Amino acid sequence: MSDIASLEARIARLEHELAIQQDIHQIRRIQYTYGYFIDKSQYDETVDLFSDDAEVWFLGGVYKGRQGLRRLYIERFRKTFTQDHNGPRYGWLLDHPQLQMVVDVAPDRATATVRGRSMMQAGLHETAEGQQRAWWEGGIYDNRYVREDGVWKISRLGYFPFWHGTFADGWAKTPIDFIPAPSVCYPEDPLGPDFILQPQPRLWPATDIVPFPYDHPVTGKPIVCDNSRAREGFKD
Repeated sequence: MSDIASLEARIARLEHELAIQQDIHQIRRIQYTYGYFIDKSQYDETVDLFSDDAEVWFLGGVYKGRQGLRRLYIERFRKTFTQDHNGPRYGWLLDHPQLQMVVDVAPDRATATVRGRSMMQAGLHETAEGQQRAWWEGGIYDNRYVREDGVWKISRLGYFPFWHGTFADGWAKTPIDFIPAPSVCYPEDPLGPDFILQPQPRLWPATDIVPFPYDHPVTGKPIVCDNSRAREGFKD
C-alpha cells in the first residue's frame, strides 16, 4: 500500500471511530432526556423519542408501535399520575436518574444497544390531591436504538424494575409481587400490553440477571447469566 493509500485508510478509520463516538454522545443525550421527560410527566415529548415501530417492555408486558406507546404513556401513566395533564402536577415526585449507561454502536452505525439503570424516588405529597405515598424503585434498562435519516431514536425501551420499597419500611419488607404483572392483553384490557413476555420477569426479592447485550469487555466471551438461584424463595 502506498503512503497516500495508507493515509487515506487511516483517515477513513479515524473518521469512522469519531462518528461512533458522536453516535454514543447522541444516544446518551436521548436516553438522559428520556429520564428528564419522565421526571416531569412530559409524556407527549417522551413518545416523540421513539421510532414509529418501537416497542416498550414494562413489567413483563410489551407495548408495540405508536398505538402501544400512547396506550402506556398517555392513556395509562398520564391519566394515572397527572390527571391527564402533560407535565408536572403539584406534589407529584417521579425522579428517574439515568445511571451506568453502557452504549454499543454497531459497526454500520445503523443500530445500537444501551444497558443502564434507574434508581427512582417517587410519591405524592400529603398536601396533594390523592392518596399520600412514597416509595423507592430500582431497575435495569436493556434498550435498542436505531438511526433513521441520521437521527437516533429508541427502537426498544426494555425497563425491568427489580425492586420497590416504601420510604417507611424500605425494601426488606416488600411484599412478593408487590406490583402484579399483566395477565390480560389489549384489546381485552384497553390499557394492556400487546403481548406478555414468557417467562415473566419477577420483582424483588427475585434477583435475576437481565442478559447483557455485549460480550465481556476483557475476555471477549459471552457473559453467562446463571439465574438458577435467583428465585429460590418463590412459590408459583
